[in-house]
Parts: sequence; structure tokens; C-alpha cells
Amino acid sequence: MARPKGAVACGHPVTAAAAMEVLAEGGNAYDAAIAAMCAAAAAEPVLCSLGGGGFLTAWPADGEPRVYDFFVQTPMRGPRDAAAIAELDFYPIHADFGTATQEFHIGLGAVAAPGAVRGLFAVHRDLGSLPIRRLVEPAARHAREGVLLRPVDAYLFSVVGPILTAREDSRAAFTRPDGSLLSDGDRMRQPDLADMLEALAEEGEALFYDGAVATALVAACREQGGLLCDQDLRDYRVIRRQPLERRYRGARFLTNPPPSTGGLLIAFKLQAMEALARETAPFGSAARVATLGRVMALTNRARHDHHIDDEQAGLQDEAAAERFLSSELIERYLDVAERHPPATRGTTHISVIDGARNMASLTMSNGEGCGYVLPGTGVMLNNMLGEEDLNAGGFHRWQPATRLASMMSPSIAALADGTLLALGSGGSNRIRTAMFQVLLNLIDHGMSPKDAVEAPRLHVENGLANAEDGLGEACRDGLALAETPFAEEVRDWPRHNLFFGGAHLATLRPDGGLAAAGDPRRGGAELVA
Repeated sequence: MARPKGAVACGHPVTAAAAMEVLAEGGNAYDAAIAAMCAAAAAEPVLCSLGGGGFLTAWPADGEPRVYDFFVQTPMRGPRDAAAIAELDFYPIHADFGTATQEFHIGLGAVAAPGAVRGLFAVHRDLGSLPIRRLVEPAARHAREGVLLRPVDAYLFSVVGPILTAREDSRAAFTRPDGSLLSDGDRMRQPDLADMLEALAEEGEALFYDGAVATALVAACREQGGLLCDQDLRDYRVIRRQPLERRYRGARFLTNPPPSTGGLLIAFKLQAMEALARETAPFGSAARVATLGRVMALTNRARHDHHIDDEQAGLQDEAAAERFLSSELIERYLDVAERHPPATRGTTHISVIDGARNMASLTMSNGEGCGYVLPGTGVMLNNMLGEEDLNAGGFHRWQPATRLASMMSPSIAALADGTLLALGSGGSNRIRTAMFQVLLNLIDHGMSPKDAVEAPRLHVENGLANAEDGLGEACRDGLALAETPFAEEVRDWPRHNLFFGGAHLATLRPDGGLAAAGDPRRGGAELVA
């Protein structure tokens, strides 16, 4: 009997198909993840770009787990004074989510040094098996022939319309001849991106960091109000890290370590959950929802108290992370909670497991994009220096040449019964609660991968409990039962919503059975073969 090829879960059918095409030719999980990453740039351009960055958590069947950090990095020089800041191409736009608006800053002054291309080649050198030119083929083909937009894609286009139409080069890729945004059923073609992918396959990463593309990017920044210089690109390096590891009810959980924060906060939740809930109440019950809400509120408090998101005061190393996750600290927060009531960004994820038991969990982000597409490349550059979440100390106050932290938490795990899984999510602050609940659904409630991903979710922050698809009533009952309320208000979401993240999950059982579940909240897709 032939060994199964693998399982893929991600945010778009084109992305999934690219990964499976490579697996079918004998590629491994890392080949598939690279192919999917390139395809996501063609099919999910609001969420993924070669002008952004990300993280890949890998657990090779014959090696040790590791994290590849290729997230964006601050420039080597910042604006010297108010006059220099005024000269930057850095300005606000408002994204319209239908029920609310959010301010983002875009322009070349918002661009941090991209890491995606370096990451792609680093993973390929270490873990890939097929030639890089083969891995970019599906993405280049789809970029050239075009990708049909789905309703969820059209919605994302409408949300960030002011970014996609900010300049002539971006309008050419994302609008119709009459100037209106591409929408549901339209075909999006990106021939320049196809050419760029093929050029990278031939010339290597030096093209982007020390070649013609680097020259064009640095010239644009110098002439049009950006901050990146040639040294920012030439000196950028992928950082290989040891995963942050924790145990939960016999499961071995490995995730993105500091200086990023999302994995740290998921680990804190798991430890607090194990301390609070010796026995598991039924899913959706008031008791269970109350425990979930309490753990989320405690984590928010610890995040604030320890300045987790502060670039200078946050947890920057393994020792600090261990202190944050110590049982004594968690017990102290539980004790304080007994006595004192507690007072978004574009991301996509790819999970792959192959039949040989290699696991890859990859999360990518471009922010919302800065509105500038580098001419001739089809590459929209990131706007991470204009992301309020990533600049907690204020804009233009970042430390030079420093890797930015992130909520992105690509993770892998081995459950007590031997099941392996790759899991991650988009959703900014909801990443940690989405992944936490999917893990609990698998471990505590014994759900199937599909049910674990699609079950309704809770997100508690700033005194507000957002309750999805029927959890609101249980949440109110849980608040009535709790001696210490975990929220002041409950907001009902009557159906699945992309607000609650997009958790994509791939699993491999001990008997060799593969499964995958893409999150329908964010147009998820899955393939198993």
C-alpha cells in the first residue's frame, strides 16, 4: 500500500493545490510549505506578500524541531527629528470593516526590511528536497493565468481599498478598467509577480537583497520618503530559534518563542487552564465558558503587567519567558483574580504534514500593505512600521535594526495518544484565543479536526466578551456563576466571523491517517492525499 502524500490546510484552494501538487511529485512538507507560501502571494495578496515576513515552525521526522524567524526588521536609521518625520511618506488611511473602521498608516515610510524571500531560501536550503524552480511553478502559473476572487477575497479588497488604490502601480493590479476594485467572480492577474518568482528561482535571494530589486527598493525609499537603505537589505538574516515548549495534559506543544509574543501567551493560557480546570466541563456549558473567559482575562492582565508587547521592556529571551511561565507567577495571578475583579492585521497561515511525518507550520503577514508595489515585481511592500500593534511605544520610536515582535504563533504538537498536528492562525490579537480553543477542543473535548476548527469561539479583551454562534447565553450564565467576573459586557456574534481568526489544522494519527481542516471564517481550504 502506497504511503499517503500528506495533508494541507490553509486560506485558499489555490494555496492548498500548490502544496499538494508538490507533495504528489515526492516533495516533502517543507517543499509544500514553500510552494504554498509563493502561491498565497498570488492568491491571497492582501494577507501574504514577498514584501512581508513570517515564521515557520518545523519538526522534521529525522531531526529536532526549530523555528525560522524571517519576520520584518526595523531600519538601521530612523527619522532624526520632527522635520525628518514630516518628510516621510507616512500617512493614515481608514479600513472599513462594515460595522467599524480602523486606522492604519501606509506609505514607504511604513516599510520595514522584508524577510519573506530570505526565509523561503533558508528553509529550502535546510529542509527542501525539490529544486526551487519547481516550487515556484504553481504560484507563477496562477499569477500569470489569474485567480478567481471569492466573496471573502472581495470583502478583504473592500476593507483595504484605500491601500490597493493608493498608487497607480497598485491600482493596475487590483482594479477593473473603470477604476473600481476587483470583486467576487473577477479574475486577478499578476504577470509581474509571475516574472519575479521565476527570476528568484533562477538568480536566488541575492536578486532581492543585493541585486536589481534591492537597488530599486532603496532608490524608491531615498527619493520618495522611505527609510530602508542598502545595508538594511544586505545585512538581513533569518534567525533560527529553539521553539518555546510546554506540556498540556500529556501533549507536547511547541510554538514561536520570544521576542514574539503570541506563542508565549498561548503557553500561559494552557498552564492557567490546567491549574484551573482539573476536570473538563462540557463544551459550551456555562462552567466551561466561564473558565475560558477567566483564563483569557488573566492572560490579558499578565500581558499588560509584564509589558509583553513593549519592544524595550518586553520578554526578549528564553530566561525571561521561563519566568513569565513559572507556576509561581500563574498561581499569583490566580490568587489575585480571586480578590480583585479585572478592570488586526492581515495574516495567513499554512499547515502541512507529509506521509513521512515531517511537519511544517507557516504564518505570513504583510500588515495591510503600504500601498507601494515595487515596479516590475508585483510585490506589495509591508506597512509594519505603521502598525499600531507592533509599535506600542509610538510610531518612529523603534530600536534600529531590531526584529519586530509578533502575535503570529505557528505551532506543532504531539498529543498524548501520538497524534501529530500543525496549527496556526491569522487574526492579530485573536490568534492566541483561536489556537488555544482549537487545542482544547482536540485535547479536552476529543473533537475531530473539522469540529475543533469550526466550533464557536470566545474572545475576551478589555472587559468585552465576544461570543460566537450561540456561546453568548452560556457566557452570560458563566458570568452570573463566577465570583470574579471575567468581562463587563457580552457581544453576540450570530454566526462564524473572520474576527475570530482563521485557524488551519493538519493532523497525522499514529495509524498513519491524515486529516486537515481549513477555517471557514477566512476562506479556509484543505486537501488530503
